[in-house]
Amino acid sequence: MKYDLIVVGSGPGGYVAAIRAAQLKMNVAVVEKAEPGGVCLNWGCIPTKSLLKSAKVYDYVKHAGDYGVSIDGKAFPDLGKMVERSRSVAEGMSRGVQFLFKKNKIELIKGYAKLGKKGMVEVTDDEGKKEYNADHIILATGARASELPKVKIDGKKVIGYREAMTLREKPGSMIVIGSGAIGSEFAHFYNSIGTEVTLVEFLPAVVPNEDKEVSRQLERSFKKAGMRVLTSSSVEEVDTSGEKCLASVKTKKGVEEIEADIVLSAVGVKTNIEDLGLEEAGVKTAKGKIMVDEYYRTNVEGVYAIGDIVHGPALAHVASAEGIICVEKIAGKEVEPLDYNNIPACTYTSPGVASVGYTEEEAKEKGYELRVGKFPFTASGKASAEGAKEGFVKLVFDAKYGELLGAHMIGSGVTEMISEIVVARKLETTAHEIIKAVHPHPTMSEAIMEAAAAAYDEVIHL
Repeated sequence: MKYDLIVVGSGPGGYVAAIRAAQLKMNVAVVEKAEPGGVCLNWGCIPTKSLLKSAKVYDYVKHAGDYGVSIDGKAFPDLGKMVERSRSVAEGMSRGVQFLFKKNKIELIKGYAKLGKKGMVEVTDDEGKKEYNADHIILATGARASELPKVKIDGKKVIGYREAMTLREKPGSMIVIGSGAIGSEFAHFYNSIGTEVTLVEFLPAVVPNEDKEVSRQLERSFKKAGMRVLTSSSVEEVDTSGEKCLASVKTKKGVEEIEADIVLSAVGVKTNIEDLGLEEAGVKTAKGKIMVDEYYRTNVEGVYAIGDIVHGPALAHVASAEGIICVEKIAGKEVEPLDYNNIPACTYTSPGVASVGYTEEEAKEKGYELRVGKFPFTASGKASAEGAKEGFVKLVFDAKYGELLGAHMIGSGVTEMISEIVVARKLETTAHEIIKAVHPHPTMSEAIMEAAAAAYDEVIHL
């Protein structure tokens, strides 16, 4: 069977690439071994946000009295029902992807794909092996949970993110290893529903890729919420032979034995590039990633790669953007390469974290002379009305031209607010243009205008 394009993997990189190709009048097929939508829709972004929403609702109920609302009876979290809702949301999104495939006349081929001879994809399913031919092949196979050498995931006592979002009973205690987005979000979720959580981070700060001030604020917020946070620490090994897990944690003060019902390993992801036929096809790889150019072409003609399996941050929206760029280049359109310094990052904890561009430290290392503006939500009328005064907006500008170099936010709703900054940076907006752009009152987003004003000593409400 002959196609213009075969996409291997139907995650946010693969399915978006396939749909854009179909819009450009290509004959497209997608090969998927599991659920359409990939990890993001089924086991990542979407179902975790559903769980976090359940935790937020529970938090609202617990603090209803603070807002003048009286509730008879005691509220309690039902993890089983939270998980059921989460899985229902994920299944609905997966069905949505299948609908989009049908709408765009994209063939979904179930099975395991492997590169064959030039222009061929071999697909193995329960009935055997079939070959499909295409002028172009995009690999979008994503990634899976990584493991520490001495902390192996057994799926019961030592779990990964998949098991963490399908537990049916609330653990009494949990150790979370790693404070990146995945680790921090699950630590926040389980802490919110009453699990005793210890968060262990090897580096000196939680969410270590974020601005240092943001990291410090999130750590304070976690501790205020009752979570134990151990930075500059590492889990050396976990003994699962007893009824509970016994973790040996190396801290700044020495080795500490910590007992918990569950250990969640959230130490990053590993790319799915094994058994794809890369070596046989001559596709070059380096450090576990497929090597591509700025339009995602590999060294083998007609073979492309996008998403977690190539350079760049392992984020759903990055994979989608790469897929569109790749397909439009194949179609012969004028395409602008992706600006990896204007990719927003979001962590959906409470308070939330969002950022884009250079941190203050990175900008200084690049040699910029800076103007930095910071506006705390304690000074925001909307934040006070919402009962969400934790956090701030911090903007980093080039002092010479007023260029917006980076933005770093922590607080309620910041994962929605960051898009304004991404667009502003794309349009090369200056500080004074942000200051003079009238923001609606009262909103959390006013803090962006105020932070810009603070950088130029024009702030009104601080």
